[in-house]
Amino acid sequence: MFIHFMRHSSVITHFQNMTTLTFGLTLVRHGQTQYNKDGLLQGQKIDSPLSDRGLQEAEAAGRYLKDVTFTNVFVSDMLRAQQTAETIMKHNRSCSGLQMERDPLLKERSFGIIEGKLVQDLKDMAEAAGVSYLEFTPAGGESQEQVKERVKGFLQHMLQRVGTEHWQTEVSSAAPVEGKADDGVKALPVHALVVSHGAYIRVAMSYFVEELHCSLPQGLDKSHMLSLCPNTGVCRFIVTMRKEEDRFALSGIQCVFVHRAEHVKQL
Repeated sequence: MFIHFMRHSSVITHFQNMTTLTFGLTLVRHGQTQYNKDGLLQGQKIDSPLSDRGLQEAEAAGRYLKDVTFTNVFVSDMLRAQQTAETIMKHNRSCSGLQMERDPLLKERSFGIIEGKLVQDLKDMAEAAGVSYLEFTPAGGESQEQVKERVKGFLQHMLQRVGTEHWQTEVSSAAPVEGKADDGVKALPVHALVVSHGAYIRVAMSYFVEELHCSLPQGLDKSHMLSLCPNTGVCRFIVTMRKEEDRFALSGIQCVFVHRAEHVKQL
């Protein structure tokens, strides 16, 4: 399932001046691992590779995004995310000269003592504690708030990197969403690819909506946006930043679509 961004504001005039820069952000979850298939939590201690299915998913994502122009690539420093990013870059025409930036701020959420155990075990522990499993923090693991702090740290790092490299880039009018791989970014010459993990992406989505007041596509159900992104699911945002003296700050963020995974349906 994916949601089109089709309301009146979907055709937006972007422009570069001395105070703002608008760029695309495409967020992708890594491909399937054997732990995913078996319903087991990986977290941070288990740095598993992609399964055969996961490698096929990464290839499919690479083919889907092959004609989309990227100017920056950021990836979790965990193996499953790096394999996914490398495969996408291998297929992409714009990535031949790009360096992938590995960032531990994009690492999966730590699940502490329950890593390597069933996701259902986490749900059972949360139920016994009387809280939602999304809000439950196993011993030795990261809380939602701690993951959110990493999301905020990465966002700031990305803004500084993109701003430093592309501040004077000219930006033209964006095309409406049509269900294509370059939806929302066809006319944006600055575009960051970010490859991360399911629990991390869910926290990022919540932060975007609840605290950054991200504008949503018409008809998008909030619960769908905050659901678990499928393996190699693609989410896209339009980010506007401003320059404040010698630093760059977020001005606004707009969701184009979330959890798009049609590229893996035929596998």
